Amino acid sequence: MHGTGTTPATPHSVIVVGSGPTGLLLAGDLATAGVPVTVLEKRPHRTSNLTRAFVVHARTLEQLDARGLADELEAIGHPLRRLRLFGGLDIDLGTLRSRFRHLLVVPQYEVEKVLERRAVEAGAEFRYETEVTGLTQDAAGVTVEAEDREGRTRTWRAAYAVGADGLRSVVRDAVGLPFPGRSVIRSIVLADVRLAPEHADLVTADTVGGAFALVAPFGDGYHRVAAWRHGRNLPDDAPVDLEEVKEIARLALGDDFGMRDPRWLSRFHSDERQVPAYRVGRVLLAGDAAHVHSPAGGQGMNTGLQDAANLGWKLAQVLHGHAGPDLLDTYHRERHPVGRAVLRSSGGILRLAKARRPTAVALRAATAALAGLAGPVRRRVLGRITGIGYRYPAPRGAHPLTGARVPDLRLADGTRLHEALRGLRFVLITPAPLDPGPVRADRLTTARWRSPRRTAVLVRPDGYVAWASDTATATDVERALTVHVGRADAPAPGRGGDAAQMYT
Repeated sequence: MHGTGTTPATPHSVIVVGSGPTGLLLAGDLATAGVPVTVLEKRPHRTSNLTRAFVVHARTLEQLDARGLADELEAIGHPLRRLRLFGGLDIDLGTLRSRFRHLLVVPQYEVEKVLERRAVEAGAEFRYETEVTGLTQDAAGVTVEAEDREGRTRTWRAAYAVGADGLRSVVRDAVGLPFPGRSVIRSIVLADVRLAPEHADLVTADTVGGAFALVAPFGDGYHRVAAWRHGRNLPDDAPVDLEEVKEIARLALGDDFGMRDPRWLSRFHSDERQVPAYRVGRVLLAGDAAHVHSPAGGQGMNTGLQDAANLGWKLAQVLHGHAGPDLLDTYHRERHPVGRAVLRSSGGILRLAKARRPTAVALRAATAALAGLAGPVRRRVLGRITGIGYRYPAPRGAHPLTGARVPDLRLADGTRLHEALRGLRFVLITPAPLDPGPVRADRLTTARWRSPRRTAVLVRPDGYVAWASDTATATDVERALTVHVGRADAPAPGRGGDAAQMYT
């Protein structure tokens, strides 16, 4: 049965379609901020060992740390302190200006476990085996139709909906957005295998001639192998056997490391695509529903998690009445350029890795040499791949820090900035006790610099500077808080409440 269009929207709720990493982080952020959220997922509720993503970069680890989750993943993952993108380009991650001076090799399902647990504990509602079949919106809200496991049609109503439902996004199609782009690499082979005992902790990657291979440990006795060979353009459903994987590994790495006992073999192709708009009215897109990239650099899942970190606090501010709906337009303005940059950087790495012509091979060698010698070039490459090099645009005349990522600072009371950000709060850091006026305890933490720095800085919940001043008075601070955090006399939101309203 279908619901009638006259049922009012639950005024403060969000429907998230898709329970991959992007949807899970977003749902956890919304629920933590007191926004009722319902997650609709067509897959059954189970944890799978079959996963493509297995790299978590520094900026994502920082965001997870601001949610109290990074240390748990660090304990089970494998840190990699050098990143080899293609033959000759070897980058030392130890130079990163971050608490996390490495990338973490950890399977996507482990990331999903901690994100789902956080979302459930915060009060997010999950509906598995529920496949979205339609979506409409009006001035008051969004209506989502879905089919449950018994084949019945259910209808949900909420204030906003977010499509985090991947490459073949139903939400994206429902709002009529194109997904322009093309396939950039075919017949990538993935395998989960055991290695000979002497290679138990092996992490390696290289490109030789027309072959590429990467080997990284899962931590459970198996290794993920990703392999590709020039000229082998088989369809995704073509069978894969272990001998093909071993052959490519020997070509690219000089050894197959005794690969055996495969538990999973697969073949896929990779696209480069991006939607022209991340917001259409009350519907927003995030993660692979908004952009897909080549696997080079391992940036796909990380970019989606950064989307969610940017969007969650903005939806909370709007739904709690602390900001107008125009704040949601900044989600597109800030994240669309990042998605475009990731397409370019991952695509550039891939094209250099695939280089076959003499001129392209020479360019690859020159790029590797330049990145190895030139500090600014190396830092730029590293900042883009790890995510710590991005900043958001600032209004004309704003302080130079506005829009910049803030490192995990030690504050005067001995705590870290990432700890102060937990709970999806803004953090106001001032040089001395400076009365910010009425305290917005539900959404603002105040702190002091540990150093003699004189700048007052307001840090957004996603760890970027919202406002800064070198000469701020108490009046200036209160004005900035009103603009960015909301009025002090606004009522604090309750925790929990009704999720998206379902009717039949």
